[in-house]
Amino acid sequence: MSDGGSTSAHPYQSLTPDVVMDALASVGLFGDGRQMALSSYENRVYQLHLEDGAVVVAKFYRPGRWRNDQILEEHAFSQELITAEIPVVGPLALNGSTLNHFGGFAFSVSPWRGGRMPELDDPEVLEWIGRFLARLHAVGGVKPFAHRPALDLASFGIVSREWLLAHDQVPLDVQSRWAKASQQALDLIAAQACLVGVNGTKNPTHSAADDGDPNRAMQRIRLHGDCHPGNILWTPLDVPASAQPGPHFVDLDDARMGPAVQDLWMLLSGERQQQIRQLGCLIDGYEQFRPFDRRELALIEPLRTLRLLHYCAWLARRWDDPTFPIHFPWFGTSDYWQGQLHMLQEQIEAMQQDPLIA
Repeated sequence: MSDGGSTSAHPYQSLTPDVVMDALASVGLFGDGRQMALSSYENRVYQLHLEDGAVVVAKFYRPGRWRNDQILEEHAFSQELITAEIPVVGPLALNGSTLNHFGGFAFSVSPWRGGRMPELDDPEVLEWIGRFLARLHAVGGVKPFAHRPALDLASFGIVSREWLLAHDQVPLDVQSRWAKASQQALDLIAAQACLVGVNGTKNPTHSAADDGDPNRAMQRIRLHGDCHPGNILWTPLDVPASAQPGPHFVDLDDARMGPAVQDLWMLLSGERQQQIRQLGCLIDGYEQFRPFDRRELALIEPLRTLRLLHYCAWLARRWDDPTFPIHFPWFGTSDYWQGQLHMLQEQIEAMQQDPLIA
């Protein structure tokens, strides 16, 4: 499952434990030899213990994915959130910059923060997360990104589909049906895009007076972008006084412009009624700090569909990375694509139903 059949070594194969330690030393941090790889496929992320007893997390960015200005823009967004006392884990400024380079890699270092995944069955937890997401979005709505891309129909949907088909990633026994279903799904999203602003229309300044105008374009703001439960670390209430209880957000690597609901829908799970209850709790908390435009609820299923297509293309494009065949051995099989076809068909039905309510 590769796009070119190249046998050249992947850049990450040169990222040995010694290189990681030397990179840390290059910015004045000296490890005691203990390092642990953390769960991350897009980048390489390590927990490292320093000689002074501190624990940090070093992220080595995937070569060629983001430009330096795009990474630095994410770092600046993190700092804005931290300044606003929003619990986000951001990179440290070392040698005068949050982004450093060593051995052909761009890397950043952040303080380590512990925590567990939030219990999303608890209404109070959901309200709490909703409040912090509203505060994050309030900062995100102050100004747009200048360098990072938007979440849109073209980049997540059309480009992903065309790349998969052009590189023969879909097996022949599924290909024609998947191509038809994926095009039908994109057509449904495109039909709504003119109404909901997913297609890259410029975002107007939002004000409370606009909320009653059904013809107002959707607001696009700076987002976390990948706000699934694994990127929210929860600290329980019974922690020592030195720790901050509640949620804190990690991994802004996918931060981009988009509708606010993008940071809410990935926290939903289960059947429709369960998702409605979860969404209600999130928005109850959210609206304590920021208005939520309920027209965006119609975007949940289109966004879910775009992520489905984008994820398939992401796996295929990363197949030359040795860790991907190890961790995703099922990818590319006929059974995998039959499952993707079935999910696309379900999404086509979901996009034609009434949106979730809250």
